[in-house]
Formats: sequence, C-alpha cells, structure tokens
Amino acid sequence: MSKQDRLNSILELVVERGSVEVEEAAQILGVSPATIRRDFDALSARQLLNRTHGGASATGGSFNLPLTYKVAKDDEIKKRIALVAAGMVKRHQVVGINGGTTATEVARALAASPEFAPGDDTERPPLTVVTNALNIATELTVRHQIRIVVTGGVARAQSYELTGPYAEAVLEEVIIDVAFLGVEGLHPDTGAAAAYEDEARINRMLASRANRVVIVAHSSKFENRSFATIAPFSEIDVIITDAGIDPRVKKSLEEQGVEIVIA
Repeated sequence: MSKQDRLNSILELVVERGSVEVEEAAQILGVSPATIRRDFDALSARQLLNRTHGGASATGGSFNLPLTYKVAKDDEIKKRIALVAAGMVKRHQVVGINGGTTATEVARALAASPEFAPGDDTERPPLTVVTNALNIATELTVRHQIRIVVTGGVARAQSYELTGPYAEAVLEEVIIDVAFLGVEGLHPDTGAAAAYEDEARINRMLASRANRVVIVAHSSKFENRSFATIAPFSEIDVIITDAGIDPRVKKSLEEQGVEIVIA
C-alpha cells in the first residue's frame, strides 16, 4: 500500500468511526504504530483530522471527499502557491505568517529557499518570521538562519494559532514587510474572512502591521463566505491562487486594484 492510499484509508476509518486509535489503525492497515503516528501527524497538519491522546478524531475537513483529491491535488496546488509567495520575499525582510495549511507551505518554502541561506552578513538574520502559528514556529526554529518571533496567546487546537490579548500585544510592537495570510473565505461582499472572530482579529493585526498584504488561497476559497472579516479587498495588495479562479472574479478584483497571481 502506497503512502497516498494509506492516508486515504486512515481518513476513511476516521470518517466512518469518528475516531481511531493508533494501535487499531496499525492493525487494520498492516503497518507499524510509528508509521500511523507519522501519518496522523501529517493529516493533522493539513487539518484533516485532530490528534488525540493515542489516536485521532474527525474534523470538518475529514468529510471533504474525494479524499485523494483533498490530500494529493490540493497539496500540490498549495506548494505551487507557496513557491510563488516565497519568491516575493527579499533577504533581510520581516515576514508575517498566520496559521493554516497554505500558510504553512509558505513557511516551508521560505525555509528551503537559497535566498535565505546563511551567509557572511551575520549582523542581520537572512529572514525574520513573525507568526502566531505554533506549528510554523516549531518547524522553523531548527532553521538557525531564520529569526522566529512568536506571539503569545491562547492556542486554538484546530489551526495551531495563538489568539487573544497576549498575541495582540506582540503584534503591536512589530513592523512587517510582507504578511502572508491564509483565509477561509474570499467573497465580494466581505473580502478576506476567517471562520472564528479571534483568529480574524489577529490576522487583521498582522495585515495592519505589514507594508504589503498577500493572501495565499486555493481558488475554492472564492466560493466561501466565512464568518469573521479579516480585510476588505481594498486593503489587500496581492492574491496568489490557482488557475481554478473564475475569470470574472479575477477581472473584478483586478479592477479593484488587487494583483492576482496564478501559481
């Protein structure tokens, strides 16, 4: 069984049962518990399931079938978006990144970019990343050439994002060159939006502290009207998306002054 098939099988188990234990999944799929733990972690990072003590449980994303498309095709699109985003950043800049799967891919692309490799300019870090996402901070901390600034706050399990007044206090003190924001929805009436008001508030602050605001989003996000506003399109400089965007939507946004980049 390939890794792709195994991930799909795990999601099917979680959807069918609501939750599944590591040992149970390992026995059913005929692999080691260590492999299942790694698969659980990978699917949790994509927000397709929740990690629990000793296992995993379903999230809303677990039910978004077909699973192969969700896990494989969407991930490839997000990686292309992330590479374009990383190419917009110059050495020594300060980058803000929120939580979410696409934003996480942006962080990974930045970390892998030769633009930010260690050099002779030791007095200034090649890149500074300001984030409220615990998973992003954890991944980038081992990249010693990247300076990581993490907000405080209360952690939201579904997105690994820190929110609340402690996060806001840190963001009030920083100046960001470019903010990359993943979103839940992009709608003509509301602009960029998030599912939860506390996440939206922190995302708004990240945007307000940035000289340039870049939304990184799969084209399906343009169909979503989410709950809490992050920013109207008048406050967004660039949207990086894929070729699935409706041409009429693209034209409308460009007429409003938003640059649309197709990854």
